[in-house]
Amino acid sequence: MQIHVIEGNHNLRSLLAWHLHQAGYQVQQSSTLAQAYQCCTQQLPTLAIVDSDLPDGEGIEFCQWLYPQGNSLMLMLSARIREIDLVSALQAGVDDYLKKPFGMPEFLARVAALLRRSRSMTTIPTDMTCGDLRIDLVRRCIYLRNRSIDLSPQEFSLIYVLAQANGRPVHRSELLKRAWDINVDNSRTVDSHVLSLRKKLGHPDPIETVRKVGYRLNY
Repeated sequence: MQIHVIEGNHNLRSLLAWHLHQAGYQVQQSSTLAQAYQCCTQQLPTLAIVDSDLPDGEGIEFCQWLYPQGNSLMLMLSARIREIDLVSALQAGVDDYLKKPFGMPEFLARVAALLRRSRSMTTIPTDMTCGDLRIDLVRRCIYLRNRSIDLSPQEFSLIYVLAQANGRPVHRSELLKRAWDINVDNSRTVDSHVLSLRKKLGHPDPIETVRKVGYRLNY
């Protein structure tokens, strides 16, 4: 997880970065808005820690820019204590607001809490597409050129493993290990299921036989 500390005060910025490094985080540092824009254009951070008052502008400007860019979380640090400043920050997309001065234990606890939120927000893919083939991972069914194909559970597992290889040939022994729930050591089991798959998928055949290796999915 990448944390970007955007703080104009050199001593505070270095102190925050040091404690974050000690806690095991990867940290980038910027002292100005210009540096922050340049760095985040190249790579969005998981969490941006933004000072409200920077040498070349206000931190809220950066937060307003970062919010629609992706899923970066934002923690604003500020000496401003008015309610309107907190409200403005939250309206700009800031996830948490920490008033200066603050203790390092509280700072690290807030960072950890935000990053836990980041992990909980991680989306699990519900389908994958390989050319004309779409695999629905929730319903465990497939669609070829928008036509639903009725597969057995074992056939679905087999084509899913082939699709995960991204066009790479998959050895029969690897298919047996990854696509079968039980220990099977007969490679002809794979061949028979591929034959059944091919009958259901029709032409053109998306499964290619790779001699002396196994099979790969063409798309």
